[in-house]
Amino acid sequence: MEEKINLDDLSSKDPGVKFGCAKKLLSIARNNPSSLYLDIDFFIKILDSGNHILKWTAIDIIGNLSRVDKDNKVDKLIRKMYGYLNSGELITVNHAISALSDIALAKPEYQDDIISELLKVEHYSYPTDECRNIAIGKVILAFGNYSDKLVNNKEVIAFVSRQTKNRRSATAKKAEQLLKKLNRTSENKH
Repeated sequence: MEEKINLDDLSSKDPGVKFGCAKKLLSIARNNPSSLYLDIDFFIKILDSGNHILKWTAIDIIGNLSRVDKDNKVDKLIRKMYGYLNSGELITVNHAISALSDIALAKPEYQDDIISELLKVEHYSYPTDECRNIAIGKVILAFGNYSDKLVNNKEVIAFVSRQTKNRRSATAKKAEQLLKKLNRTSENKH
């Protein structure tokens, strides 16, 4: 039986209570998003929270709720998620990339637009080149979640190919792995 969460605990002055609640909510969102869907408006409001950790929690939860979004509320948030990609705040960017990946999987009708927006991360300004390279690595991981849909996408393949030469070795390695996966999938389709 799933533990009942008091959403008011996210406003607690006690950081242990606040962030403990956030952690539980994230787990529920991943494993049983339908149990949180009735509270989606609550999480939408948190997106404008001044507390970064709560905002990141809401971004992640909304990405997970897209799987059960029968009222298409997440659809209205996609543009807002795109805005986070160019926020210059690496952690916010990474959470948005992950949420957009979840949305692309749950709502294939938005996949092409989401892919186009994620490809722009390569050209956005971040505090450092290293931050940009980390964000690019996150995009590569996101693309890996639905690589079977990307086999014939020339822009994605060109992006991933460019990143095999990324100065951040972890990002270059992710690109090499995704490129191999795309090539295997392409060969299996022919």
